[in-house]
Amino acid sequence: MLSCLVPFYRSVVVTALALAAACSSATEPGTGTQAPILDALPRSLTTAELKLVASANDFSFALFRQLATANKDSNVFTSPLSASMALGMAMNGAAGSTYDQMRSALAFGTATDADINASYKSVIALLRGLDPTVDVRIANSIWYRNDFPFNQTFLDAGKTWFDAQVSALDFAKPSAVTTINDWVSSATAGKIPKIIDGIDDAQVMFLINAIYFKGAWRDKFDPAETKDTLFFGLAGSQPVRLMHRHGKINFMSTPEFAAVDLPYGNNAYTMTVIVPRAGLSVETLASSLQSGTWSSWMSNFHEITTDVWLPRLKLEWERDLNDDLMALGMRDAFTPYVADFTRMSPRGHELYVDKVKQKTYVDINEEGTEAAAVTSVGIGLVSLPPSLRVDRPYIFVIRERLSGTILFMGKIVRMP
Repeated sequence: MLSCLVPFYRSVVVTALALAAACSSATEPGTGTQAPILDALPRSLTTAELKLVASANDFSFALFRQLATANKDSNVFTSPLSASMALGMAMNGAAGSTYDQMRSALAFGTATDADINASYKSVIALLRGLDPTVDVRIANSIWYRNDFPFNQTFLDAGKTWFDAQVSALDFAKPSAVTTINDWVSSATAGKIPKIIDGIDDAQVMFLINAIYFKGAWRDKFDPAETKDTLFFGLAGSQPVRLMHRHGKINFMSTPEFAAVDLPYGNNAYTMTVIVPRAGLSVETLASSLQSGTWSSWMSNFHEITTDVWLPRLKLEWERDLNDDLMALGMRDAFTPYVADFTRMSPRGHELYVDKVKQKTYVDINEEGTEAAAVTSVGIGLVSLPPSLRVDRPYIFVIRERLSGTILFMGKIVRMP
């Protein structure tokens, strides 16, 4: 009897794409004119915006801890912010316990729908335009089957608050797949050429977010100093191209790890690279990451003159996030006969989320970052200035330091 009912249920596909990309710069290592340092945001964030950033980061650490645990023997490169935005669009269509669980998993606390949506809109605008020397693109889209009824208020919310392209398509035509994938490719500058291979009869909507980041290091690594050496990861020793830079660098050291903060452009966006000390695994360090300790760590960087060795890295990563999100408490949304998306459609009791998929791409080189993941550490002798040699498993985070927004998080345990 149950099998006879299943075909009448329809699914919503929530897709989060994230990309970081490298760009070249006319500034040679140690020479040339740099962009002025940005010391403050163009305006103070509102209370609601501060809450959204805090919620997004709480979700970022929770999702990253879950992914690190579920992928103990492999690399991870994810954009929790991208997942948060795609799920935020879907949450506008949820009701009942489905809505409550999505709110809880996304760490929204007591924030109202109005504050959440308005803050998504303003934070998207802030991140897009903060540094003219760094290309940050955030794009959203909603694609729905043209013969299935959706509430106009839900579609309008996607347009208004997420600046989403909202389009009805004939999902029965092969051109629908091409149209969606072409949008994905354009939104990621061709680095992620497609997200779907086909559309089955039960799928009626795709909600997609794409984040594209393209930034040159404020102080580049000199290609002449990049050397062939070994990375000591879970796969044993592997060959790696290790980049080197000497100069003034933001450094931090604790009994558990050493870290550097490497800026892009005008210093609004940075990559934080964290390497566990000998005897502490990268998994243990990843499991300890949370907002409170992170904020404390970020306030303890200080500038010193030292050396950094960082692996060149190119990585493509893909994962269905269903199990990870359910582990964070978002269960009803994935359960047919239980999910409630009645704010999305008059037939919302027939809808459920069948897949949340994320694909990422990263390329870290001497010029900058083109989607990234890195882990390795080396501490200098106590009598010498400390340095960081990333030739073993490490964690890295691409963040906007002034608002504190985390865009990407990576764990590297082996060279791809």
